[in-house]
Amino acid sequence: MGIPALEGHSALETQALRKRKHARERKALFYGLLFTSPAILGFLIFTLGPMIASFYLSLTDYNVFKSNTTFIGFDNYAKLFSGEDDLFYQSLGTTFYFVVLRVPAVIIISFFMALLLNMNVKGRSVFRTIIYLPSIVPAVASSMIWLWLLNPDLGLVNSVLQKLHLPTSNWLFGESSVIPSIVLTSLWGIGGTVIIFLAGLSGIPKQYYEAIDVDGGNWFHKLRHITIPMVTPTIFFNTIMTIIGSFQVFSEAYILTQGGPNNKSLFFVFYLWRTAFRDTEMGYASALAWVLFIIILIFTVIIFKTSKSWVHYEGDKA
Repeated sequence: MGIPALEGHSALETQALRKRKHARERKALFYGLLFTSPAILGFLIFTLGPMIASFYLSLTDYNVFKSNTTFIGFDNYAKLFSGEDDLFYQSLGTTFYFVVLRVPAVIIISFFMALLLNMNVKGRSVFRTIIYLPSIVPAVASSMIWLWLLNPDLGLVNSVLQKLHLPTSNWLFGESSVIPSIVLTSLWGIGGTVIIFLAGLSGIPKQYYEAIDVDGGNWFHKLRHITIPMVTPTIFFNTIMTIIGSFQVFSEAYILTQGGPNNKSLFFVFYLWRTAFRDTEMGYASALAWVLFIIILIFTVIIFKTSKSWVHYEGDKA
């Protein structure tokens, strides 16, 4: 079948034009693959490959100091859910408690902090910098500062509370107060979340607020009918990222409490790390990792499914 000629060109000229077009497309595809190959290779080598290896190891009794590794199927998973391992449920409950406390706190405080930083006041850029700076402080350094601040005997927080004749706390050293205390310390690094909220707020057209002014509305009407609906995509993104980060909390337990007191701050990832690198039970630890992956996946899917009912995109039809 012959090639239809393009308007104003002969059949030979049309064929030549199409060859040049295909050559440009192949060249673009080559350079596209060339420049994305580091990311693709990085994903294959450092993410997908270890995930496949981890799943295989979770089906074995692999121990670093054992010469033989036996394929045991789903025995590691059966051990986890049979109740034989008390620390599994302990760490799971502790992590859920932490997530339930931290996620709403991070989202609400970050949102209202972003509202304040979005106001047109003098020195706004300085305040934004101050809010963001703690998030780039290394976790070890900030944890050491909090360890001193929350020391029940010598810490600054209890000293101030005593001066004000207010009740003090054991903070990180009390069984009932350790998780709320770690949530408090984690709020130190919410600068990144605040910045993302600021980006969402800056994208709201000003004429929407002007329409509220014309109708005689106040700041609460603006917040309820304009600001919150317009930043729901940002709330959605921040919620997903905060949930994932909260389920993976590790450094606070490792540096501040070592899982104590009495395993009350034994977070799931810390227990996973301890199983893998202290007890050297790599197969069992891999099963723990996959359980955590499934839990995070379930929460993410649920939030994605429910997002259609509460996330508003400006281009959506009414």
